[in-house]
Amino acid sequence: MVELREVDCGDVTLRCAIEGPEAGTAPLVLFVHGFPESWYSWRHQLAPVAAEGFTACAIDVRGYGGSDKPHPVDAYSMKNLTGDLGGLKQALAPDQPAILVGHDWGAPIVWNTALTRPENFKAVAGLSVPFAGVPQRPFTEVFQEAFIKQGRFFYQEYFQEPGVAEAEAEKDPRDFVARMMYSISGDVPPDDYWNKPYGATFLEGLPDPQPAPWLTQEDLDYYEGEFKRSGFRGPLNRYRNHENDYEWLQGWKGKRIEQPSLFIGGTRDPATYLFGATDDPVRMMRMFAPKVEGHVLEGVGHWTQQERPEEVNQLLIDWLKRI
Repeated sequence: MVELREVDCGDVTLRCAIEGPEAGTAPLVLFVHGFPESWYSWRHQLAPVAAEGFTACAIDVRGYGGSDKPHPVDAYSMKNLTGDLGGLKQALAPDQPAILVGHDWGAPIVWNTALTRPENFKAVAGLSVPFAGVPQRPFTEVFQEAFIKQGRFFYQEYFQEPGVAEAEAEKDPRDFVARMMYSISGDVPPDDYWNKPYGATFLEGLPDPQPAPWLTQEDLDYYEGEFKRSGFRGPLNRYRNHENDYEWLQGWKGKRIEQPSLFIGGTRDPATYLFGATDDPVRMMRMFAPKVEGHVLEGVGHWTQQERPEEVNQLLIDWLKRI
């Protein structure tokens, strides 16, 4: 049975969904979600992982759900988010290193937490987004060259100006979540819905979401309720810290993730291939995380652990039991 608990992590208090043995008496596995999600995105993983003898803890990232929501943009920097996980580990299991699992934005958060706090985290798994090492330049420069200067829309550029994307998303949070999730899932009919001109809105041109077994009306009820209460400012502020993140991570330039690592992506997920920057994410990752095991699931879109929970659980639990 999942227990929702608020945990003081030092800088912020995070809402955590915890299942399994009491924290500190069993290996602690921290699950970190992405955008636009919630601890609930790990609903299919908590009980199976706990059943194998782990303490499974899925958080609401700061800015989401029941966690604290500081207002400043720079409160959502990678430095602060990795600090939250360090503080959470110390609060729940101060005497033993923990294991990290992240998806979407949660993947870069856990990759960089493992990189910058190796003494606190003995292994790390990322879903959807592979680790590409310490950045050589801010990602804003990358998407400006690849998209904006070519007159093409790119969602992260659209998210930069505070208030713009918030207004679109908060007009109907349920529709926003449903359209975004469906449009980059493995269920959407093949089409280049995201190839639209600069100046378009986020939802413009996205297909009407169709029923999917992995995203039920009950699931959408939960996401809708969370975002109606929390709003989207905190979640979108994550995208507004590329320059801050770049500068902070230069302190680990040339470093690699040396812990055992796991990557799970999908053949229908553009993030798995870093939007065309690599055709083999696992091979690319070995340069930066030499102990990585990798799996790219056929036909899976962006919402890896929600679209294929049984396959993901099998791979994840097998890996957890071996590290």
